[in-house]
Amino acid sequence: MTAPAPPRSGSAAPPPDATERARRLEELLGDPADPGNPHGMRALLAADERGTAPEATERLLAEARLTAEFVPRELGGLLGRPDELAEVLRPVFRRDVALGFGFGLIALFGASAVWAAGDDTQRAAVAREMLRGTGGRVTHLHHELTHANAILRDEFTARRTGDTFHVDGRKDVIINAARAGLFVMYARTDAGAGPRSHSVLLLDRARLPSDTVRALPRVPTPGMRGNHFSGLEFRSCPVPAHALVGEVGDGVSLALRTFMVNRCLIPAALVAGVDSALRLAVRAATAGRSDGRPVRRHHTVLAGVFADLLACDSMARTGLRALSLVPDSAHLAAAAVKLTTQDILRENLDEIATVLGAHGYDHDSHYGAFGKLGRDLPVAGLGHAGRAACQAVLVPQLRSLARTSWFTAPEPPALLLDLSAALPDLDYRALSLSGGHDVLHAALLRTADRLTARRSRDPERVVLARLAEAFVKESRILRAECATLPASVQETLADPRACALVDRYVLIAGAAACLGAWEAHAATDSFLAQPAWPVLALSRILRRLGAPGPAVPDGVTGRVLDELLHRYAHHRSLDLYDMPLAG
Repeated sequence: MTAPAPPRSGSAAPPPDATERARRLEELLGDPADPGNPHGMRALLAADERGTAPEATERLLAEARLTAEFVPRELGGLLGRPDELAEVLRPVFRRDVALGFGFGLIALFGASAVWAAGDDTQRAAVAREMLRGTGGRVTHLHHELTHANAILRDEFTARRTGDTFHVDGRKDVIINAARAGLFVMYARTDAGAGPRSHSVLLLDRARLPSDTVRALPRVPTPGMRGNHFSGLEFRSCPVPAHALVGEVGDGVSLALRTFMVNRCLIPAALVAGVDSALRLAVRAATAGRSDGRPVRRHHTVLAGVFADLLACDSMARTGLRALSLVPDSAHLAAAAVKLTTQDILRENLDEIATVLGAHGYDHDSHYGAFGKLGRDLPVAGLGHAGRAACQAVLVPQLRSLARTSWFTAPEPPALLLDLSAALPDLDYRALSLSGGHDVLHAALLRTADRLTARRSRDPERVVLARLAEAFVKESRILRAECATLPASVQETLADPRACALVDRYVLIAGAAACLGAWEAHAATDSFLAQPAWPVLALSRILRRLGAPGPAVPDGVTGRVLDELLHRYAHHRSLDLYDMPLAG
């Protein structure tokens, strides 16, 4: 096995601790509000208007070796715990979602199939390419999906003859197709429609015959305008058999397994983008006010979105930790995290827009970052395609979960919800599509039991216990309804009740993660140990369920708003990390 290339000479080695790496990156990127900062919002917006990548910031990220974050430690990189990866990515996504995807995250999505099933030579080759430090050097060419948009539409075929695959087909919209050196291709190798229809090939662009691969023109996109989307066409392109990743027919399985990481990592990164949007809303709401507080009509929205951000962070980080700790059960948590957070974060942007008012349409100032985020998020989250794929994971599981897991599974390890505790490194090869228990549901029951047993006299803790009981009640109703779904998976997929039941299930799972994150902080003296934020967050989730619940006690909204204003004034992040920010 060839060893990965060492860091480029002259580039400082990143600190070993993920929190320190995140802080170092935050400092390097500087104050986003400074108009003279080459990595600030004005510079990033200008690059977006031109439809080009922010070259100065990409150079900075290359020198900081950001792409090493996507390479497993055993291959010379820094990828260990996935929740730590999310922490390091936040400074980038807080400024520019498109940059975070285009410079490195897409490379991880492509490389993940190789981390999961590649041989030593393939893993070393991908690691070497990514450790060069330049973003976008690896990209993936995905197969067609149901409900696909232009990014996911179309597919390739690969016919095997002896020791060679012959690849045909085209895709018109591929991120980084023009600058990638390695392609991770999902190609159809069986004309049938079964689970063994596709395989994964690792293609080295430099070794492909030039007359069999044609680069297609750049395609403009409404969001992520600085990223380069273009196409590729293959015409009977010969590819050696050793390019096969895993076995013939592993493509669908590998996609579903690696999607588990993507489904948690994307929301965890996008929380940082909405953090910046909420910060803009606070700026607009407090501008010109001597007391530094917004007018009363904005209190509920600002506090509510802040509580939602903490809840979404709880969900995403719990899902990421499940990948390392319970890889046989993480497929359920991952799909639930993606479905819940993408809806909540989208709603949050709509609420923030009501506070920004006319500022939300200002493209020529710092507030232009809000409009850019609104354009980028649909491309980043893949919209309806992402929703349909997550529903396809969960719908077939509902009947079985109702009959064999809910209310009977043991409580998951405490490490799952203790977001500060150490974990084993992520092992892509251990991720499973079946088996295990619904760990979030089991955690909800035990947390609710403990809250009820404590019998606190604090009115906010009393309400928190009642909210937990309300979610347990909703779980019982859900179990009864899911148990009546058809035994046949095909009939369940066709049952009109199924998607509505999934929507209810994922909100309950989100509440479980939120409660778990609060309980993990209960022994600290921080704001996160107070019941105000989970009371507000869970009340909002329960309202999305359309279920009855206790009224939010007086003072809760004010306490959450006070923390938001404190963090804004002292340049602290609006997530569970509460990290210092530049500026």
